Amino acid sequence: MSEPDIGKGQAFGKRLGYALQGLRAAWRQEASVRTHAVATVALVGVLAFTRAPALWWAVMALTVGLVVSCELMNTAVEALADHLHPGAHPAIGLTKDVAAGAVLVATLASLAVGLAFAFGHLWPWAVMRFGLGA
Repeated sequence: MSEPDIGKGQAFGKRLGYALQGLRAAWRQEASVRTHAVATVALVGVLAFTRAPALWWAVMALTVGLVVSCELMNTAVEALADHLHPGAHPAIGLTKDVAAGAVLVATLASLAVGLAFAFGHLWPWAVMRFGLGA
C-alpha cells in the first residue's frame, strides 16, 4: 500500500486510487467484506426477480452501503489501533469494541429493513405468484 502525499488538494484520480487501494486491502483481509459482497449479489437477484419497486432498491442500496461502510471503518480502526499499540491495552480494546458495536447496530438495522422487505414486498409477491396462504 503506498503512502499518500501529505496535504490536501490532490487530484481526484489520486484520491480515488487511494480509496480503491483501501477497498482492495479490505477485500483481501476481511472475510466479512467478501460475505457482504455475496449477500449483496443475492439481494440484487431477489430485488430483480421480484421486480421490487424503485423505493426498495434505494432503501436496500442505502442499507448495504451503511453496513459495508461501518465494516470498512471498523477494519480501518482495528488496523490503526493494532499498528499504534500492538499489545493489549484497555483503551485499544474499548476502541475496537465501539467500532465493532457500530457494525452491529448497522447490521441490526439492516435486519429490520430485511424483515420489512420480507413482510411488505416478498410475502405479498409470493402469495400472488404462487397462491400461498389462499
